[in-house]
Amino acid sequence: MMMQRFVDGVLAVAKESVKTFTYESLNNIVRLINGISALLLAILPGKAIILEGIHGWELRPTFGGPRFPRWMEHGVSSFNRFVHELSVDSEPSSMDYSSGEEEDIDGITPASPSSNCSRVSRASSFTKGSKAPSTCHRPFQLHSSIRRVHTTKDHAVHCTTDRRRGVIEDLHLAIEIFIETIFDFFHKAAHFLLSPSEALRMSWRWFSSDKNDTEVIHRDVYDASVHTDTLGENDPSVSERKSTFHHVMNTDARTCQDVITELGYPYEAIRVETSDGYVLLLERIPRRDARKAVYLQHGILDSSMGWVSNGVVGSPAFAAYDQGYDVFLGNFRGLVSREHVNKDISSRRYWKYSINEHGTEDIPAMIEKIHEIKTSELKISQPDVKEEINEAQPYKLCAICHSLGGAAILMYVITCRIEEKPHRLSRLILLSPAGFHDDSTLVFTVAEYLFLVSAPILAYIVPAFYIPTKFFRMLLNKLARDFHNYPAVGGLVQTLMSYVVGGDSSNWVGVLGLPHYNMNDMPGVSFRVAHHLAQMKHTGKFRMFDYGSVRENMEVYGSPEPVDLGEYYRFIDIPVDLVAGRKDKVIRPSMVRKHYRLMKDSGVDVSYNEFEYAHLDFTFSHREELLAYVMSRLLLVEPDPKRQFSQKASKLKKKEQIESS
Repeated sequence: MMMQRFVDGVLAVAKESVKTFTYESLNNIVRLINGISALLLAILPGKAIILEGIHGWELRPTFGGPRFPRWMEHGVSSFNRFVHELSVDSEPSSMDYSSGEEEDIDGITPASPSSNCSRVSRASSFTKGSKAPSTCHRPFQLHSSIRRVHTTKDHAVHCTTDRRRGVIEDLHLAIEIFIETIFDFFHKAAHFLLSPSEALRMSWRWFSSDKNDTEVIHRDVYDASVHTDTLGENDPSVSERKSTFHHVMNTDARTCQDVITELGYPYEAIRVETSDGYVLLLERIPRRDARKAVYLQHGILDSSMGWVSNGVVGSPAFAAYDQGYDVFLGNFRGLVSREHVNKDISSRRYWKYSINEHGTEDIPAMIEKIHEIKTSELKISQPDVKEEINEAQPYKLCAICHSLGGAAILMYVITCRIEEKPHRLSRLILLSPAGFHDDSTLVFTVAEYLFLVSAPILAYIVPAFYIPTKFFRMLLNKLARDFHNYPAVGGLVQTLMSYVVGGDSSNWVGVLGLPHYNMNDMPGVSFRVAHHLAQMKHTGKFRMFDYGSVRENMEVYGSPEPVDLGEYYRFIDIPVDLVAGRKDKVIRPSMVRKHYRLMKDSGVDVSYNEFEYAHLDFTFSHREELLAYVMSRLLLVEPDPKRQFSQKASKLKKKEQIESS
């Protein structure tokens, strides 16, 4: 026994020594990498402008000094506030935030993360006949019931807010598991040699134990119940729903549905099939009886996640819903998962599309689905709608589009008008829309000629641009966390990525951390879309895809040249609001002004505005003034007086029927 204890002690000391040595070695290597990154960052030109958009929360903030960390100042998202509350919940010194009025500390009341504009929008939306006035603050109240008892469900909720481990954290874990395994082997071997009888008894117990009593520990996923509440439900009490968390790989694979429902909003997923067989996901934050709807369309390498990534206060989708809109979030074709009616479609065939298909296939399919849903629902909720449907559209639909989505929606409206089809839209709000690109940086000019010269060859070799394997997508997802954990490395990557896109100061590192870039799926860019953009830049015109031969162009367009959409701006029969970013190097303000001048000369009801934003700031960053502007433009579109009168009459009839019964 003495020898056994001595061996155990020696092995324990050796194990801890090896762990300490390996941990310190790894930490020193990481510090060296971070230090070298800081040195390189110090000598790179233009870093001050590029990094000015990187806020404190994106560089691993610490909770010290002020009541709120730096990333909670200036009206930043209440979703981030909710995340922070959960992350510091176990700390005894952490402060308890609630949805009600906050207590003063030292006689000073700090500014609330919820901005006045958002509070007003919430209040106004629920005073205009919303069905859930009692649950308007549920997103803040959600965590209060969870924190009462610490159970395994609390662990599940924490997983929803911070599901990722970085590569460095994975290395730490792998090293620890490896060391534990090696020393466990030597420990058992020593016990077997020093006490063979005890070892034989243990071996007999292992082999004779019932296999049915053993549990499989290593699983890819586990299910847990999460407390949730949904706005607009008949029963506003907190309920539970099953959520699945990927915990072995520890990657963040949240979907737009996860973000929306975790914040207490209703959600609906709608499957849409295009005429050429692509399967699209149209997501919805539903107000089924609303007569005003808004359709939000993302840009290149993005998804519907961009419209909800800033939480309750900072996201256009939630702001529109709080203003009483039925919100629809469109998703273009172009996912690595290759959703198509033909399950055996090849990669080359799937990615064979340009911006033409976004504007003439994807958007028409989604808007027609919205029209189908809205008319059928309004028929049920408001019987007087049946008469109006024969006369005109019973609802108003506005579109908010960013970047490539702006070019696609313009293409959709113009082609519908040329073909004399209804486009169903009442107003367009275009945030830094694509279309004109002749004024751009040297980087984009080099890319333009590269695509134009190599297109005949590369189109067959590289059908699309995306990360092809799950391993490398998982690696990107984990590296995004490391970029946050090590500010110098993150700053260096941010600066280098900014150079690649011409010096645009958008938060490129933060965008890499969005969960739609995960190991299972991610948005990609087809070669033809990139080639189409190069054609637009080269010609200086906003035109449809040039197939490269007179015969193919004649088959598609009926002319040897592609349709120049700028020449058909006179067909736009609805108001258009153009918004540009002064710091945008991807689509410069001069290119948005080119849209404006052509529309103005064509007699379009168009407005133009500029903000101090970079390209991704329109969707990814929290911008209160932008939200206020977008909401003000949306509110210019109101239901026709006749419909408003008939809607009131319908409500009065229902009230009379209830009173009489």
